[in-house]
Amino acid sequence: HLGSPRQWQSIPKFLNLEDIERLVRAPEGEGPVALRDRAMLELLYATGLRVSELCKVGLHDLDFEMAVLRVTGKGNKQRLVPVGRSAVQAVQRYREAGRPALLKGRASRFLFVTARGGPLTRQAFWKLLAKYGRKTGIFRGLSPHVIRHSFATHLLERGADLRSVQTMLGHADISTTQIYTHVM
Repeated sequence: HLGSPRQWQSIPKFLNLEDIERLVRAPEGEGPVALRDRAMLELLYATGLRVSELCKVGLHDLDFEMAVLRVTGKGNKQRLVPVGRSAVQAVQRYREAGRPALLKGRASRFLFVTARGGPLTRQAFWKLLAKYGRKTGIFRGLSPHVIRHSFATHLLERGADLRSVQTMLGHADISTTQIYTHVM
């Protein structure tokens, strides 16, 4: 009649602020691919999106004036996520210079596109993240979800409340978000 003891959940891996800054600066130059990659990394860290949500961001989902991103998450649920100034600026630079160069006159409803004009896939983003991780010397299990964990951890470290972080991450249950309090 005894219940087994609860297993501890593993604490999510996250990067410190210096590693995040190095990673975001890793795409060098002003070429269209570098502009796209920098904008994607900035937006991923600034919003805590899942990689699938990042790849599906539409051309008109970011309101530049309000600095708010409309995200369609799991179960087709929509949420609004505030976006930091540097991420908004990186996306603006990409939209003005990088995206038209990649599309070469073709149309796409997606914000982040490949040189062929299609949307960037989750797998392609994983590869480019691994490339920038190697370039910056960040090898310890770098993944898009580690950036998401870093976003949540850094917000809580700076005094954000758990409910706000839950909303921004799109978690249905607060207990999913509470794991970040154990990190601290």
